Amino acid sequence: MNIGLVSIYDFGRTGGVNLHVAHLADQFSRKGHRVRIIAPCSKPSDQFGSDKLISLGKPILISSAGTMAYIILSMRLAPKVKPLLLRENFDLIHYHEPLCPTLPTTILNHSTSINIGTYHASHGSRRILGVSSADRLYTVFNGIVRKRWFDKLHANIAVSQAALDFVSNHFQGKYQIIPNGIDLDHFTLQVPAIDKYLDGKINILFVGRMEKRKGLKYLLKAYTKLKWDYPDIRLLIVGPGKLDPDSERLLGERNPRDVVVVGAVSHEDLPRYYRTADIFCSPATGNESFGMVLLEGMAAGKPVVASDIVGYAGVMTDGVQGFLVPPKKEDDLASALARLIEDESLRMEMGNRGLAHVQDFSWDKISDRVMKVYLEAMSRRADATPVAVS
Repeated sequence: MNIGLVSIYDFGRTGGVNLHVAHLADQFSRKGHRVRIIAPCSKPSDQFGSDKLISLGKPILISSAGTMAYIILSMRLAPKVKPLLLRENFDLIHYHEPLCPTLPTTILNHSTSINIGTYHASHGSRRILGVSSADRLYTVFNGIVRKRWFDKLHANIAVSQAALDFVSNHFQGKYQIIPNGIDLDHFTLQVPAIDKYLDGKINILFVGRMEKRKGLKYLLKAYTKLKWDYPDIRLLIVGPGKLDPDSERLLGERNPRDVVVVGAVSHEDLPRYYRTADIFCSPATGNESFGMVLLEGMAAGKPVVASDIVGYAGVMTDGVQGFLVPPKKEDDLASALARLIEDESLRMEMGNRGLAHVQDFSWDKISDRVMKVYLEAMSRRADATPVAVS
């Protein structure tokens, strides 16, 4: 099969959607398919060491739902897209965030291939009076978006219930939930732990961007309370960016001991931090469509304490692989962490359950499920052949 995978995000930067696309490309190539990735890229495509990447457009930085993203917003893509589609002659094109302007929508305009959409986001972009601007956009232009783009998709996938709830609120139809996968070999690799943190203290690990929505300030509040009763604990904070103002203020005012702000680490080094941890904690406040970091913690065999939000509840069960607690409730967060701090056997038990659970999220299994959607869509082609829009 000749497959095109479309990402809206700068492929020169690591991110959840791009990793998803890259792993699908790798799996499909291994199974004998011809795969090309179409995405904006801030780096020369030859730096990726393969001919899989077709770079289109210059990515720009935008703000979306409390985070920053590099995407392409250009109204002059059509002259490049038309000859590309003629040259590549894809059997199937798989769009990640298919209704996001402008790369996916431009390709959809001119595609005569089978079109598949995967929805990753569980929220709109900037919120106005409690309603996301994407909600407003989809509400106002629903008919246009549906006729011009949504109806050209032969199958739709959501990575989680949270993502499904968001998109189906505007565009009702048939969706399948196929979650993100995880590179099990990478995170279960028996890498050495970090020696300087193996001093008898119980290490609590946070991994995430230094953004307000990741809820780090609630973990810091819980940690400062726990530190009085459990002096032999440590908090490791791993992730890119600068601390959000609330977290920075908390560290300045309370000055808790044994808080280590590691900052960004490479993908290659990240498993060493999971290996070093005794407990993994992700106190995000919302707008998480999927709990990738939770899967990483489970793949490393660690018990998880996380916020009870839709995106996280979809990948773990409270009391099984760890604990889910109400978001923004530092007392509940502290109580859950305390149970694991006090009980080493419970940590081991929940960690082992998580390791068993995460096997269902291997990219080999996930890609097989996606391929099944492709084949089903192709079998329906006679009844759903799209017409190119000039």
